[in-house]
Amino acid sequence: MRIYLHLTPNTEPVPFNYQQNLVGAFHKWLGENELHDDISLYSLSWLAHGHRRGQFLDFPGGSIFQISSPSDDLLASLLQGVVAGHQIAWGMEVYEITIQRTPNFGTKRRFLVQSPVLVKKKRENAKHHQYYYPGDPEADSIMTHILRRKLEKAGLNADVEVFFDKQYDKVDIRKITYKGIDIKASICPVIVSGDPKALQFAWEVGVGNSTGIGFGALK
Repeated sequence: MRIYLHLTPNTEPVPFNYQQNLVGAFHKWLGENELHDDISLYSLSWLAHGHRRGQFLDFPGGSIFQISSPSDDLLASLLQGVVAGHQIAWGMEVYEITIQRTPNFGTKRRFLVQSPVLVKKKRENAKHHQYYYPGDPEADSIMTHILRRKLEKAGLNADVEVFFDKQYDKVDIRKITYKGIDIKASICPVIVSGDPKALQFAWEVGVGNSTGIGFGALK
């Protein structure tokens, strides 16, 4: 299931690296939880409809923040939290909520991404993660492995494969700073194939690494 939080226009400049504020609002709405250190069976989007204004972003028409998860309990708790405190930051607050049930995508689907897809892996004895992008041989296998792990954790059939759309010629690599760490992730459609429930699950939990902090959300 997916929740769309419709937000009012900002009254203060929004920094480019705003994702930490969205993650903070998400956990505030959920209240005390153990999701920070667990594998993310949910996905958070970036803010939609932003316009660059110098060194900041502006949302004169408001924005939409989407949160998706296969867990009805998680989303129900989230909604209670939003009703109790609907402010996010920069003068933006939730004024309307819409809910979308998870569609049936069949056994193969090309998904556009709502936020950049982060693919990373730490090599043995390496100090830092290595990042992977569309065209890198290991990128698809890492994304597939992550989604299969999440399916297994949820007790679902892990018959699924994820890969970047190799025909897409407008790949955009975005650099984001999150909690002082520079991250590079890719704007590129992904193709998911396998069990129909696995495709629905992918739409809910996202693809790649760090879906719980705003990467890999699917449209």
